[in-house]
Amino acid sequence: MLGDNSTGKEFTITTFGESHGKIVGVVVDGCPAGLPLSEEDIQMELDRRIPANPKIVSARIEKDKAEILSGVFNGFTTGAPIAVTVENRQIDSSSYEAIKNLPRPGHADYPAHIRFGGFEDYRGGGRFSGRVTVALIMAGAIAKKLLSQFNVDVLAYTRAVGPVKADRKFSTEEIRKNRYASTTRCPDFGCSEDMEQAIVDAKAEGESIGGVIECIALNVPAGVGEPLFDSLDADLAKALFNVPAVKAVEFGVGFAISEMKGSESNDAYAMSNGNVVTQTDNMGGIQGGLSNGMPITMKIAIKPTPSISKMQKTVNLSTMEDASLTVNGRHDPCVVPKAVPAIEAAVAVTLADHMIRAGFIEKVLERKK
Repeated sequence: MLGDNSTGKEFTITTFGESHGKIVGVVVDGCPAGLPLSEEDIQMELDRRIPANPKIVSARIEKDKAEILSGVFNGFTTGAPIAVTVENRQIDSSSYEAIKNLPRPGHADYPAHIRFGGFEDYRGGGRFSGRVTVALIMAGAIAKKLLSQFNVDVLAYTRAVGPVKADRKFSTEEIRKNRYASTTRCPDFGCSEDMEQAIVDAKAEGESIGGVIECIALNVPAGVGEPLFDSLDADLAKALFNVPAVKAVEFGVGFAISEMKGSESNDAYAMSNGNVVTQTDNMGGIQGGLSNGMPITMKIAIKPTPSISKMQKTVNLSTMEDASLTVNGRHDPCVVPKAVPAIEAAVAVTLADHMIRAGFIEKVLERKK
């Protein structure tokens, strides 16, 4: 049985490391043999994690350099476990010593303290920090490279930051081309500037701000999923909720479907170029826990960063008395831009696992001539 830091049935990942530990890493087991893979493939995804504008991100800027330790030989995966790590170099734990007995509101500090009996690494959130998404992103890079061999593409982008929303519809090419050219990961550059300002304003107030990420998976074949209890949408939702700061997930039109009539919500079938398609995509590309061949669409709500410089109320766990807290140190005023590649990774890892399980991806890839 897999441990609590592992996920997947065929394409499995096990992540390790803490925010202020020596390294963060991942072991990917079950990746088919014969996949072309290099450290550059993984580095490309890691480099997308931190936006270029220092005003909207934490002052902790890690120059993450991926190192593949196993599972790749002569430029191809061997079928053995793939281990990848990055080092934590920009560590400053001093601000956490003063508040180690003061659980930060909105963080996992208190429940983690109870669950692990006070032995948890409290520095920077330890295992519960957004820093650990680096491991997920590295696994996602491998999954995305695998999915690309089967023309499956996963694209996430920022739809909203606080009250600033990108309301118009984006083409697939616009998303693909512009999302990482924008510091907020919004394909609309004008809207991205407004999002940046909203983040800067929140930071100036000693506040933080959340937002919404939209993710689309293209060209997933019909029939992927393992109902009932490993249905595709259930496993995707689980993977997305494992990204720190995710608080809600919708597929298709989401909660709005509760206000529709059946004739409005049903996605009617039609033929197009010899293929079965749906004329609408209210279900988000998944029906009965199985993909239906249409784009899989998801919206993900990201909470405001819990660490803020405003005074907050808490308790002192050493004295068991009420206390107050001001969180110092280096923190993101908004984690939405950093979360975009993590969302892509969570979806890609889940799709890779399910496509292998359903037989759409073989355990050994055919060598290309």
